[in-house]
Amino acid sequence: MTSSTTGPDLHSWYASVGAVLAKAARKDPADMPEDAWRALVATTRDGIEVNPLYTREDEIAERPAPGKFPYVRGGDRSGLPESGWHVSSHIEVTGEASEVNTEILDLLNQGVSALWLTAEPAELAAVLKDVYLDLAPVTFDSGAGLAEVTESFLALLDERREAGDGVVDRAAVIADLGAAPVTAAYAGTDSIELDAAVQLATRVAEREETIRTFVADGTVFHADGAGDAQELAYAVAAGLEYVRALMTAGLSAATALRQVSFRLAATDDQFASIAKFRAGRLMWARVAELLGAPEAGGAPQHAVTSMAMMSRRDPWVNMLRTTLAAFGAGVGGATSVTVLPFDASVPGGLESTSRAFAARIARNTQLLLLEESHLGHVVDPAGGSWYVESLTDALADAAWSALQTIEAEGGLTAAISSGTVADAIARVREARDADIAHRTAPITGVSEFPNLDEQPLDASRRGGDDYRYGRAFEDLRDRSDAHLDATGSRPTVLIAGLGPQAETTPRVTFVANLLAAGGIVARNPVVTEAGQYAGAHEGERIAVLCGADKRYATEGSDAVRALRDAGVSTVYLAGAEKGFPADATDRPDGYLALGIDAVAALTTLLDQLGVQ
Repeated sequence: MTSSTTGPDLHSWYASVGAVLAKAARKDPADMPEDAWRALVATTRDGIEVNPLYTREDEIAERPAPGKFPYVRGGDRSGLPESGWHVSSHIEVTGEASEVNTEILDLLNQGVSALWLTAEPAELAAVLKDVYLDLAPVTFDSGAGLAEVTESFLALLDERREAGDGVVDRAAVIADLGAAPVTAAYAGTDSIELDAAVQLATRVAEREETIRTFVADGTVFHADGAGDAQELAYAVAAGLEYVRALMTAGLSAATALRQVSFRLAATDDQFASIAKFRAGRLMWARVAELLGAPEAGGAPQHAVTSMAMMSRRDPWVNMLRTTLAAFGAGVGGATSVTVLPFDASVPGGLESTSRAFAARIARNTQLLLLEESHLGHVVDPAGGSWYVESLTDALADAAWSALQTIEAEGGLTAAISSGTVADAIARVREARDADIAHRTAPITGVSEFPNLDEQPLDASRRGGDDYRYGRAFEDLRDRSDAHLDATGSRPTVLIAGLGPQAETTPRVTFVANLLAAGGIVARNPVVTEAGQYAGAHEGERIAVLCGADKRYATEGSDAVRALRDAGVSTVYLAGAEKGFPADATDRPDGYLALGIDAVAALTTLLDQLGVQ
């Protein structure tokens, strides 16, 4: 049955899917179960099922307009630029304050509209000279020195007001003090104490300017490997602790809620990022509703592109990753977005790249989205999508469940102290790492399509303690680079073809790509039969036999013996063990196939090659 408005009905689609899957499995379609389509359902690391198709059956009631409770479609847009969101740049004052001021003014003239600032109290006046604070919001990153920085900032505001700065609407001056005592405890970073931050909040809450004291920082959990639901749950749990402390100090629920903003990571999974920011607003709105102040539930969100997703190898690919992340955050309704430089994961940045170039690319990534694609001209463009709306609700439900677990333990501080948070994140991190190691979650330029010809990283830029999705592969590449430094060449494996090139090319390509992910060169002399192996061997300890399963069945054993006779000590087979005859006299020492733990296999290969 079809309809002029809906097309084929859902059951017809289910039947069609079943028929296709039956053909792939070489079964009779009549033998397929009615829910055979569920084989196409994907499950996220948060346990959320993503269907292959979304229809009107997944439709939910239309949500309120942007700026209205529960703020899923966006919060209050006052203070935001017409183009969409604030382009935020992280500035750390390390030199002369006057030079940093010149840099800031240049950035503001080049498209930046918000500052994320690390500066000493005595430097603020000089650093923010000629910066219109009613046009460019400032977020501070001051750690344990926040009280002194706040005093200096408030004094600056008062001085400008007394001098007649021309600001008619004082509420247009927006600042986030950035106090994060609860989440800093997890990250192990210096922070102002909670009680001291509460005292600051009670002061700034009375001012005419829009000043928020606390940031519920989910990025510290994301940086440790947390899933999206966990990041949201722990950020909201942190926000709750701040609100409770403020209410205990005598602030009303509405005032306390308005003292909190959020910082969340945006990744290259654009739909997950869109849903994360929407779900985060839904959760905080629910908190505000339960506290009796739903009108104060539209907290601002600062998006920062994920550091964990960034690669050190082929870091140019990070430009694509951060573009997708910025897109997801912007479409998801973030108030401000900070795009990290593409080489931010490389200590000190790439040697061949200037800091100015990397910062310009990061800034222009957003400007292209805003000024050329006009992405911010439509609020919540993903709203109404059956998929996005379903994913938003499912993510909010999963995060709310995790939040309830934290609340049952006595709050986030207690859960951090007990190890509950670290243990939960570790489980997600291990599952992700396993997917990456098996290359079912590929990382371009690292686990897939690595470029061994790129400039090796300087020894000072290798290693480190930070968590990155592709770090296990990059650690292998570090070993290869160290071997190159010590010997003048990379570890090499011989490719032994068995059969004509048209037959061996798929597996030769697979093996070369796999080996390169571990920093191993696949030397391919383009041989096609066992009799050529002795002449092609140039002293390699290890060879990989590449051919088709049908040829392995008839010539595989002889090819393995010929490689060993040629002087190869270890022979691997490109393909699964089941593709080699079980009764063969001479068998490979190992197998390189789809689905293997590539990190483990490459680690073994480097060990066998004597790479330290």
